[in-house]
Amino acid sequence: QVQVAESGGGSVQTGGSLRLSCTTSGHTWIFETMGWFRQAPGKEREFVAHIRRRSGYTFYGPSVKGRFTISADNAANTVYLQMNDLKPEDTAVYYCAADMRYSGNYYLESEYDYWGQGTQVTVSS
Repeated sequence: QVQVAESGGGSVQTGGSLRLSCTTSGHTWIFETMGWFRQAPGKEREFVAHIRRRSGYTFYGPSVKGRFTISADNAANTVYLQMNDLKPEDTAVYYCAADMRYSGNYYLESEYDYWGQGTQVTVSS
């Protein structure tokens, strides 16, 4: 059974940084496409970042572009989300998602097949 696990969340002050990690297990293949989403209290889940491991293509949501960086360590089967210059509006539960077959809709939740339980990120002013 495929499992997705996030780690690295926590509490920081405005302007601080955090790095989230995401690992997958229970499978024998490498997920080519992975994504990060987030959900703040009372809001819908929002696309944050996407990576295609083989090509290295990355895409970001407009609110995080220039501050967040998604990367992958294929040897470690881990995807990272480096978050810099954090703001209170970045406070949310961050979810990692794995995609079995990329169909082009990297910003949609429906693109992804497996999800983690989420990790809380809290940014205080």
